[in-house]
Amino acid sequence: MKLTTVTQLTVDGVVQGNGGASEEDRRNGFDRGGWALGKGDQDTLAFINDTYHRADAFLFGRRTYDLFAASWGMMSANAAPGRERIRLALNERPKYVASKTLAAPAWSGTSVLSGDLATAVADLKARPGGELQVHGSGTLVRRLLEMDLVDEMIFLVIPVIVGQGQRLFPQNGPDLALDLVESRVDTKGVTTQVWRPAGRPQYAGR
Repeated sequence: MKLTTVTQLTVDGVVQGNGGASEEDRRNGFDRGGWALGKGDQDTLAFINDTYHRADAFLFGRRTYDLFAASWGMMSANAAPGRERIRLALNERPKYVASKTLAAPAWSGTSVLSGDLATAVADLKARPGGELQVHGSGTLVRRLLEMDLVDEMIFLVIPVIVGQGQRLFPQNGPDLALDLVESRVDTKGVTTQVWRPAGRPQYAGR
């Protein structure tokens, strides 16, 4: 399976607290949650629906898994108008969560990856199928990139600068060249970018 990460982030690279609940993620005093709520037009919503629908399985970090399980995992059929394909995909397809502490996940169809992460994800990728998707899960995404396990990255860049919060990439970290596969801007200014890792960048004088 191809491993694809799907990330909503601000123009200044923040991924913390994008959801609708202001109390979703208040780590380190973050109080600007919900910055992605209501953003994006119908074309972007259709893109997101189609992305979830084509997944063969999902992989989560523990924090994102808990948020998704408490929302999408408990959602009734008529509670998400326009997002029914997302709800169905998340509830019907296999889910994997990277965690050393989760022992008995309540969300049906969940398996816990508690051993060596690189080996476990490589084994998942070796299985037949189309796409293993990682939604949110910023810490996990960074680890997967460091392990060279990511095949494609989708960024949904929301036109806002929040000025605080956890960013997808740290101030100091590994470098990575990217090839642009697709880019579009919707009528509300949300930019969708699809990237493929392309080894290390080239630097002047090296």
